[in-house]
Amino acid sequence: MAKNPNNTEEPSAETLEETQARLKAGKGAPTPSRAQQEAARKRPLVPNDRKEAAKQARAKAAESRERARIGMAVGDERYLPARDRGPQKKYVRDYVDARFSIGEVLIPVMFAVILLTFVPSAQVQSIGILALWSFFLVAVIDVIVLGFILTKKLAAKFGADKVERVRWYAAMRALQLRPLRLPKPQVKRWNYPE
Repeated sequence: MAKNPNNTEEPSAETLEETQARLKAGKGAPTPSRAQQEAARKRPLVPNDRKEAAKQARAKAAESRERARIGMAVGDERYLPARDRGPQKKYVRDYVDARFSIGEVLIPVMFAVILLTFVPSAQVQSIGILALWSFFLVAVIDVIVLGFILTKKLAAKFGADKVERVRWYAAMRALQLRPLRLPKPQVKRWNYPE
C-alpha cells in the first residue's frame, strides 16, 4: 500500500449531501477552507440519543440474524456454515434426504422404550431395552452402508481423487428426524440427485 507523502489522513467517504454541496460550489462560490472542510467531516463518537441508536442497532442485528436463519434453512451457500458448503455436501444432503434411513425413527423408538421402562414388568422392560439396542445396531449398519454408497457415487460424479470425507456428515444427517434437519431438505423422497 502506498503511503501518503504528506502524512495526512485520507478523507472519509462523503455522504450524498456533502457531495451535492461540493459539486454545487462550482464557479462563483468560494472554495471552503481546510478548517471548514474538516469541521464538516467531524462526526460525534457517541450519538445524541443513545437509546435510539441502541434500538436501531438491535433491530439491524435481528434483521441480519433472521436473514441468515432463512438463508441457512433454504440452503443458500452464503449463509451455510463451513461444514455444509460445497457441491459434494449438497449432493450428500440431497441423497440422504431422498432416501429413507432407519436412523430417522431412532428418536421416537427411544421415546417408546423410555415409556416401556415405566411398565412394572421386568420382562417388558428387558424386551424394550433389547429392541432398542437391536434397532440401534441396524441404524449403525444402515449409515455404514450409506457411507460406502455415497463414497462410490461421489467418486463417479466428482472424480475419485476429489472426494471429500463425508461419511460422518451423511451419518449425522441420516440419524436426524427429517423435519429437524438443517438446511431443510430440498428434495422429495425417492428423488435422488444425478
